[in-house]
Amino acid sequence: MSGHELSVKGETGSKRIALECEHQSGMLYVVPAESSWVCSDDKLHAHALAGFFRQLGQLENPAVDEVMQRWGIYYRAREIGSEGHDDQVEG
Repeated sequence: MSGHELSVKGETGSKRIALECEHQSGMLYVVPAESSWVCSDDKLHAHALAGFFRQLGQLENPAVDEVMQRWGIYYRAREIGSEGHDDQVEG
């Protein structure tokens, strides 16, 4: 990946998100689906991931919470168009 830890590729219809560091490597595929029809192709990946994490958090499943905490992944839904893209994780 020539130094890129996270890259998004794909023009239309689907996106490939490459994730790589010296310890882990994977490819995340985002394709058009039932809940993504409202979004344009260029924002498909952002729409799908935001919706996925929103629904995942709403499950209130202790196993999901545990895995996310183990990997230090936290998600907070925001108002559409809100400022603060670089917000830090709060307590």
